[in-house]
Amino acid sequence: MQPVTRYAKSGDVHIAYQVFGEGPINLVVVPGLVSNIEHYWDEPDVARWMLRMASYARVVMFDKRGTGMSDRVAELLGLDQRMDDLRAVMDAAGMEQAAVYGISEGSPLSALFAATYPDRCRGLVLYGGFTHIRQEAVEAFLSYVDQAWGTGRLLSAFSPSRANDPALQRWWSRFERLGASPAAAAALMRMNAQINVGDILPTIRVPTLVIHRTGDRVAPVAGGRALAEHIPGARLIELAGDDHLPFFGDNADQIADAVEEFLTGSRAPVSLDRVLATVLFTDIVGSTEKAAALGDRRWRDLLENHHSTIRRNLARFHGHEVKTTGDGILATFDGPARGTRCACAIAEEMRSLGIEIRAGLHTGECEMVGEDVSGIAVHIGARVAALAGAGEVLVSSTVKDLVAGSGLRFTDRGIQSLKGVPGDWHIFAVER
Repeated sequence: MQPVTRYAKSGDVHIAYQVFGEGPINLVVVPGLVSNIEHYWDEPDVARWMLRMASYARVVMFDKRGTGMSDRVAELLGLDQRMDDLRAVMDAAGMEQAAVYGISEGSPLSALFAATYPDRCRGLVLYGGFTHIRQEAVEAFLSYVDQAWGTGRLLSAFSPSRANDPALQRWWSRFERLGASPAAAAALMRMNAQINVGDILPTIRVPTLVIHRTGDRVAPVAGGRALAEHIPGARLIELAGDDHLPFFGDNADQIADAVEEFLTGSRAPVSLDRVLATVLFTDIVGSTEKAAALGDRRWRDLLENHHSTIRRNLARFHGHEVKTTGDGILATFDGPARGTRCACAIAEEMRSLGIEIRAGLHTGECEMVGEDVSGIAVHIGARVAALAGAGEVLVSSTVKDLVAGSGLRFTDRGIQSLKGVPGDWHIFAVER
């Protein structure tokens, strides 16, 4: 019997989810581009796939915002908000910790979640995944959406082995229509086309299994190989076949077997003192001259207002103050878009105080040392901030690649050398 569809609240948005199975493991399935959790159960092979997971786990499936039975939204936003949605679903289902199973377009979100919240992710499975979407695939999909969305013809690419099955063709046609409108499907693809999680893969510390079919036409096997190569300790399983979906194809049972074996086996310890975070540095431009002009007392008053403004915005954007740095601050965020918006808000508000600040952000692996943070990501953030002019917010290319769909816009500042940091770095200025 199909489980009851419930709704988790993520901000003002309702996220549709279902819970089924009573196994000892918590498992969250992150779907591909579009989904409809109720329509899944109408296809026998998909229902069988879900019940197989339910035999050993307590499973949560959900429709991402803007798709399926979840709220339609004016803005899709980016991975920050989608991580919030995933956490909201886990909280609603009473899951403090779970394994995360990212399918296709769900893999970048799952990878970022595992890196950012290792305490909530006991393991990571990535099927048919990739670090970024190829441009030719984007163009082909947008052309299909414009001309034939809802006809089901896309099934020939997603499941070639079942392309001539009339019943499945009808089910898939409805799946497209129930998953998203044509405009929503196109907007989702355009947003996802801008995302690249390649830089954050080395920061993932949870046990990871990558599965890919070698003939996959939608997501070539090179994407799965890149994931496995750059996630420390990841295991890669390559199987024959050209179906993109895990529940169709001759070796669908092998995929299910591999996932069950991985999730029910022993778990390696996870280090929680190293996490993915977005680092923000700010400082006041011309602080020495301003302090001399104001005098000690007025300068102290100005600094108090400066710190109060920053702390108010950190609370607003869910940032964590690590420490003050004289006339600046070091803070961390669990989402790069939130960190970038916070920096912009701080820069705007400082002008009313007669202050110009510079700010820089980078997303990378940080080592947690009590209340402090350290590591190369912190050094990079500081060096990026040092390049900024008065009133500017600069970010590394890693931040830019992770905030697709957030509405943030950037100006290319070219390749820069960062003092004390190896290599060259692509820097961007936030447009405000």
